[in-house]
Amino acid sequence: MNITRNNAGDVSAQSLTAAPMSSTSPQWTHTLRNGVPVVIRPLGKADAALERAFIAALSAQSRRFRFLGQIGCPGDALIRRLTDIDYVHDVAFVALADSAGAQQEIGVARYSVSADGKSCECAVVIADAFQGQGLGTLLMNHLIAIARSRGIGEMISLDAAENFAMRDLAQALGFRREPDPEDGSQVIHRLTL
Repeated sequence: MNITRNNAGDVSAQSLTAAPMSSTSPQWTHTLRNGVPVVIRPLGKADAALERAFIAALSAQSRRFRFLGQIGCPGDALIRRLTDIDYVHDVAFVALADSAGAQQEIGVARYSVSADGKSCECAVVIADAFQGQGLGTLLMNHLIAIARSRGIGEMISLDAAENFAMRDLAQALGFRREPDPEDGSQVIHRLTL
């Protein structure tokens, strides 16, 4: 897969191919607003321990916003589901930063394609200490570029109505916000691709 970046480090959607990605696909480097360098790359099975530690370290509120319910330490089945990505129907990008000489997961964004292939549901979560540094925007821009390049027509995110950080991110990315007709505590964000 060929990736091109403009001077701001953004990925050109035209440079992405529809070929399946894998955990050996290219990676992107960015610098967050706070000056921390990050690497964004596809998430894979080998990242199970990173993903488990990342979820466990999230605040209770961040876990609730991400999973739309309270979870404690993630079980093996959940970690397998989150890291066993086929890169045809599901895509996941992980953001990594250096922490005492080791890579630490500080964010992840993913989508899963609907059965008809016309839309996908996405999710993004950022480590509490890195929220507000532009990482959610970076991760989502990569995810949106891949979805567009693969001909997906709409991206959807189901979120807690009180998740104001997601509201702001979705609005900045051009998503429309509407109430969830099945659950008044949730909203649906939609982006036409």
